[in-house]
Amino acid sequence: MTSVRPAFYAARPGGWRDWWTILHPPYTAWHLSYVVLGATVAPRTDGGRLGVTLLAFFLAVGIAAHALDELHGRPLHTAIPSAVLGTVAAIALGGALALGFAGVGRIGLGLLVFMALGPVLVVGYNVELFGGKLHSDIGFATAWGAFPVLTAYFVQAERLDLTALFAAIAALSLSLAQRSLSTQARLLRRNAAYVDGTMTMHDGDVRLLDEQVLLEPIERALRWMSFAMMALAVALLAARVWY
Repeated sequence: MTSVRPAFYAARPGGWRDWWTILHPPYTAWHLSYVVLGATVAPRTDGGRLGVTLLAFFLAVGIAAHALDELHGRPLHTAIPSAVLGTVAAIALGGALALGFAGVGRIGLGLLVFMALGPVLVVGYNVELFGGKLHSDIGFATAWGAFPVLTAYFVQAERLDLTALFAAIAALSLSLAQRSLSTQARLLRRNAAYVDGTMTMHDGDVRLLDEQVLLEPIERALRWMSFAMMALAVALLAARVWY
């Protein structure tokens, strides 16, 4: 293997760099963009509500979910103590729930449904509860794609409708594409001991196949998809602010 990093965004191991790595920066930003998508396709967008929703999802997804994921099997090979990961996950998830409870009075009791589902998705997916049933392609796409959109839309509109449904389907579909690509990237980076082969073209040209050749188009697509989703979120938010 020519690459030892467990992910293309992983920093050199040790110290604060381990925290950068477990935050999965491009993916965290990507999934927070779904929060912006849900909030900005709602009939109105309240900046305060959006800010709190973003913070809650950053705590729950960016920190708690990723800390639990690293605690469960150490896929990123960080040196962060297990007790620290568990404590950080609990505090972050508790903070996200506290923000939710603070908003129930303004948004309505319906918010409690999302607050109940959120921890189940975060813990169930990353710790592989229920026999790992949530730790699947559709489980990932539902938890990190559709759920942020629906929650953010509800926080703004205090209801769900067809607009929310189709926005959630879009996020679900993009997350399924992400999952398909990232699963193959993880297989190559974390599980394949050695990659060696060739591809012979019709004109007789022989091309070598190794880890980098297989990874490069996959991870280039993931980078551009994450950037595209972030740019779309900024555009949607700008449209709300300026018009």
